Amino acid sequence: MSDSVTPAAPAAPTDFIRDIVSADLASGKHQRIVTRFPPEPNGYLHIGHAKSICLNFGIAHENGGQCNLRMDDTNPAKEDLEYVDSIQEDVRWLIGGWADQSIGLKPVGASPAANPVADGVDYHLSAVLPAASEGQQLEPFFASAYFDQIYEFAERLILKGKAYVCDLTPEETERYRGAPDRPGTNSPFRDRSVEENLDLFRRMRAAEFPDGKRTLRARIDMTSPNVWLRDPILYRIRHTEHHQTGKRWCVYPMYDFAHCLSDYIEGVTHSICTLEFEVHRPLYDWILEALQLARPLPHQYEFARLNLGYTVMSKRKLLQLVNEKIVKGWNDPRMPTISGLRRRGVSPGALRDFAYHIGVTKYNGLTDVAVLEKAIRDDLNRRAARRMAVLRPLKIVLTNIAEGETIPCEAVNNPEDPTSGTRTLHLTREVWIEQDDFMETPPPKYFRLRPGGEVRLKYACIIRCDQVVKDASGQVTEIHGFADLTTRTGQPNSGKKVKGTIHWVSATQAISAEVRLYDRLFTEEEPEKDGRDFKSVLNPRSLEPVTAHLEPSLAGATASDRFQFERLGYFCLDADSRPGTPVFNRTISLKDGWAKAQS
Repeated sequence: MSDSVTPAAPAAPTDFIRDIVSADLASGKHQRIVTRFPPEPNGYLHIGHAKSICLNFGIAHENGGQCNLRMDDTNPAKEDLEYVDSIQEDVRWLIGGWADQSIGLKPVGASPAANPVADGVDYHLSAVLPAASEGQQLEPFFASAYFDQIYEFAERLILKGKAYVCDLTPEETERYRGAPDRPGTNSPFRDRSVEENLDLFRRMRAAEFPDGKRTLRARIDMTSPNVWLRDPILYRIRHTEHHQTGKRWCVYPMYDFAHCLSDYIEGVTHSICTLEFEVHRPLYDWILEALQLARPLPHQYEFARLNLGYTVMSKRKLLQLVNEKIVKGWNDPRMPTISGLRRRGVSPGALRDFAYHIGVTKYNGLTDVAVLEKAIRDDLNRRAARRMAVLRPLKIVLTNIAEGETIPCEAVNNPEDPTSGTRTLHLTREVWIEQDDFMETPPPKYFRLRPGGEVRLKYACIIRCDQVVKDASGQVTEIHGFADLTTRTGQPNSGKKVKGTIHWVSATQAISAEVRLYDRLFTEEEPEKDGRDFKSVLNPRSLEPVTAHLEPSLAGATASDRFQFERLGYFCLDADSRPGTPVFNRTISLKDGWAKAQS
């Protein structure tokens, strides 16, 4: 089945943030809910972002509101258009047709009126952006689109005596800040006059000073118990070209300054962040209050970020995996990135279902990766077409079937979907089975093929092993056997019972393909536990490529198709495929082999 038909979102769960939103609507505090998903375009989105996407877009969707996709692009030294494009692709793919009407995007090229704050006007972006016309191309919001407004807000703080230009070096600034257990020290430049600060700040913008020479800082309280309130930096000098604004700016706002003001400009009602931003909330509120902005103001709420077993999600560490070529790019199917999961064959519906079921709390914890894997299996079990494939082949010659003879066998496409129909397979004289499905000297309770023993070829008939052929080294190279055609469906002995059923493909009709068997990237549930190097627990078998034999219908597979290779796992066609040389990725095995290995 294709990804083109996206399953509906699961029923909305309840959690403390949704309870707050419901209460705000019921009380009339807000008439319409506006949330936002504001990634910095300095890397690819990962499954932790998927939780935030589903939460923010989900709340907007459930309440008839809007969630703005916004690039918080205030640090051009680390950002790139590649990441902007990948973020848009990932978000659109993840929410699919589920919440299209809740996506906050703007017409390409649209921007707010120039410098409305300079005229003393406070506004929300939705009131000044033109509406999109039918068929018009849309793009995300960008914090950089508000640089004029944010700069004017900074000047307003200076005029109110709440911000000053500081000449301390980065090292001196950090030293003056103090520590959680001791107060900071006032900068010697803290008492500059409003006029001097305004002049210096404008000269900073005019590119008169080199990088790091001066900063703009808020004047709050250097003795505050919250170190984020100890005169935080609001602007720094960066002579770096920006991917959206080019060379127009050489001063850029810090995230904490731009973030709350971007929320305000966009009319965001509920600014939902992960828990590490809880200590930033007093600064978020201070900036909005110090500017004496027109109400309503956005409010920040925090929830626990996703920590997933057998995974690292630090952008820095993921970038390290890419740069050191431990993986083959951001979309390597072993990566926890959304693009990697998509390439691996995971559906957006499975990720949304996972995000809903892990819950939203205020408490950090480790989510068992088996929860994600179950969501993936449950989704694929419902919709993946069943096909036959042999990964590690062993040939059987069925001596009672003539050369060139084909015996049709009817196979079910998906037992979970009665409408999926059937297909025809052909039993031939030579077939491939898995090497693991034959043992010359088997242990007790081994119910697959053995010398003199019988098994059923699924959808075909019962076969018997009559002769084992070996090479000079004693390795089994071929089996000769007998196919009891009276045990086919509809034949006299079709009800004959044997204890083992195995899968197979015709050796003369099968197609060859590269099959990439992906597994967890790390061997330990907490790769960074106790400060160890996460690369020391990389799984050496996280990728095992094999040359496999597949039933011929798979020659027509498309990138959006999903398959269960019977008894083996779930698979999808990879983008590396070429005509006549398909490549398939294993999305996930049928069962959790890790749980068995640990027991």
